[in-house]
Amino acid sequence: MIETYLTHLECGLTGKRYDADRLQNLSEAGKPLLARYDLARAARAVDRDALAHREETLWRYAELLPVRDTQSRISLGEGYTPLLRARALGREIGHDRLYIKDETGNPTGSFKARGLALAVSRAKELGARSVSVPSAGNAAGATAAYAARAGLPAHVFMPRDVPELFVHECRALGAEVRLVDGLIHDCGRVAAEEIARNAGRFDLSTLKEPYRLEGKKTLGYEVAEQMQWTLPDVAIYPTGGGTGLVGMWKAFDEMEALGWIDGKRPRMISVQSDGCAPIVRAFERGDEFAKPWEGARTIADGLRVPVAVGDFLILRAVRESGGCAVSVSDDAMREEVYRIGRTEGVFAAPEGGATLAALRRLKESGAIAPDESVVLFNTGSGIKYHHIID
Repeated sequence: MIETYLTHLECGLTGKRYDADRLQNLSEAGKPLLARYDLARAARAVDRDALAHREETLWRYAELLPVRDTQSRISLGEGYTPLLRARALGREIGHDRLYIKDETGNPTGSFKARGLALAVSRAKELGARSVSVPSAGNAAGATAAYAARAGLPAHVFMPRDVPELFVHECRALGAEVRLVDGLIHDCGRVAAEEIARNAGRFDLSTLKEPYRLEGKKTLGYEVAEQMQWTLPDVAIYPTGGGTGLVGMWKAFDEMEALGWIDGKRPRMISVQSDGCAPIVRAFERGDEFAKPWEGARTIADGLRVPVAVGDFLILRAVRESGGCAVSVSDDAMREEVYRIGRTEGVFAAPEGGATLAALRRLKESGAIAPDESVVLFNTGSGIKYHHIID
């Protein structure tokens, strides 16, 4: 057994406590459950400087992760991805202190590996007999991979128009694939109907279980560690379901309580597509929750999320940080994918291109100053999106 300091789950809206050691999805209020830890004990037991001698995966933060037994870890070597100093790109756009957190080196080529490593590990540890996920693509591939590693049957539900590479990937990894007419929320509905008819099948939908968030929060731990326990002035994150943005904000809270960082936080910038921007609209209107987006269309499958169950958590993090939410066009995403590739040698997914488009727009408006440190999050590889590249 390892010494995880996990204590309980907590409703992200009401604060009501729940048992962390049984399989659970949403709270009674229908909102995400958040994992909580005894951070006072962890602060006394874990030396942040000792992390440098640990394995270069997200499991280096094991005490702040929910898996209780090392034998329950389902790992393919995920996490601890490079934080690249983007000097050539910075010179081209006139921004010196620019970084790219590049997630393309993760198993199955995206940041989804972080969340699904934790979700599948914990699901198996708590007795799930199979797993299910609705996905725009990358989460399906990661679910299939980690379920295969865990020896669990995987059932993935994707929009019928998803790029074919995602479908082939899931089938090659042994998952049962169901293509659904509609978008990711339609996939979620069909998946939920099947779960209701299949005892022991656990739903891994974004923020509808507590532990994908715990994998994604390690982005925040890694950025802090890779920047010598400081944080950037600005973090620009492409937002579909928003687990990474919410997870990083949670990580910053935890690290401050541990005494690993001071109270300075980055401004969190949520980036969406002009064709699907429910968070941007809610932010601009001052709403606590985001209304579903009608007629969602974008080349960035990860941003084609018309409704997010964690909408209020995304908006809360953006506002508390003094950040903002912006949308960019598909054409701008394409252009910046090429710019990142040409200058830095990183073949970014369109979601990664969206972060650079947002930075350039915010620089032009004066919302980001030329001397501020900025981290762009490239959440996955552009290889699976070859159909959109000219």
